[in-house]
Amino acid sequence: MIQYSLHCARGHQFDAWFKNAAAFDEQQARGIVTCALCGDAHVEKAPMAPAVARTDHARKSVSSISPDAIKFREMLRAYRQKVTSEADYVGDKFAEEARKIHFEEVEARGIYGEATREEVLALADEGVEFMPLPDISDDN
Repeated sequence: MIQYSLHCARGHQFDAWFKNAAAFDEQQARGIVTCALCGDAHVEKAPMAPAVARTDHARKSVSSISPDAIKFREMLRAYRQKVTSEADYVGDKFAEEARKIHFEEVEARGIYGEATREEVLALADEGVEFMPLPDISDDN
């Protein structure tokens, strides 16, 4: 896991966790990294101080992680599981299906899938409500 300090084009600063640096790059390219405060998809990494390796080789155990952080991660995992078990997976047709639901061309239902950055921006401009599904795997 890697934590990045991020900021949006509107100046909001926030932190986010990613599986690795490649996961951040891939999610940013797909337009699903958005500001935690305003939803802006123009998010960049903020300058960060480098981590300095400890000389005593001490490591924090999983049990030393904040109970609130563990609880929050479990809530995100449960939310993702609920969405993926109850909503329809529409793959790369997410933007198309979201528009149909928004404009009441089809019956409203929960959906999830993938969208490009351009599709995400277009949906937001059109007033279609959606949110990124948290990417929290079971092994971290």
